[in-house]
Amino acid sequence: MTSILQKKIDSLPPLPKTIIDLENYKKSTDKTPEKLLEIIDQDPLLVATLLKVANSAMFGFNSKIETSSRALGLLGANFTLSIAFGSAIQASLNTDLSAYGMNTDDFMRIANMTSNLVNLWISRVDFDLKEKLLLPAFLQEAGQFILSDLSREMNNSDEFYQTLKQNGIVETEQEFFEITTSQITASIFRHWGLDDDMVHIIEYVDILEKCPERYKQESSILHVAKIICDPTDPLSDKNIEKGLETAKLLGFELPPLKKAIEKMQDRLLDE
Repeated sequence: MTSILQKKIDSLPPLPKTIIDLENYKKSTDKTPEKLLEIIDQDPLLVATLLKVANSAMFGFNSKIETSSRALGLLGANFTLSIAFGSAIQASLNTDLSAYGMNTDDFMRIANMTSNLVNLWISRVDFDLKEKLLLPAFLQEAGQFILSDLSREMNNSDEFYQTLKQNGIVETEQEFFEITTSQITASIFRHWGLDDDMVHIIEYVDILEKCPERYKQESSILHVAKIICDPTDPLSDKNIEKGLETAKLLGFELPPLKKAIEKMQDRLLDE
């Protein structure tokens, strides 16, 4: 990692109280819905984000969700926790994503989409694995805030965006910064002292050839989901085909993934 990127990460503000409380909740052996709601309800921005995400077409609920408690009841603790973490981390990094041609709403939508795809896909295969992956699936692209900010400082945001549209995000990040979003995200979370397993799972998403066997399955799943939900054209025919080809090469059975993609496509038609 370049010294400039390392300085950016080292200069990040301390973890906000909301993230500390969420991390402590995640590590607790007494994870009751009431305790999670207590953390969420202390942060009006977090509540607003949770309700916005819960009411999106991605989940396909029949009626409007107006309270955080109902959102938690319908989404489940891990999905709610993922959204809460994502909202708090986004607010903490607090920069634009113009280099990626996105805004913060786009970022949350793609994070939600990726996490939903993993949920629909892996819940058909292994429930415990699915529960483990919801949070890193939602958070794996947080490093885009740092890289976009650096691109803006280097006055090459337009060039970066045009290149990624042509060559792909990972390839463009490696060309411009010699590092990828997933590696930056892992460095941010390591700096903040977040869960080690989550850090390692995210760290190797774009460099599976270097991934320790212990994290290979989890990182590979996130790698496939990242391809399919590429923010330049999420769930496009091209990215779905590329994701399915990659999944096959990585040894995954394709029917559960295909069914998950079909379900996602149905939901997106309602947006």
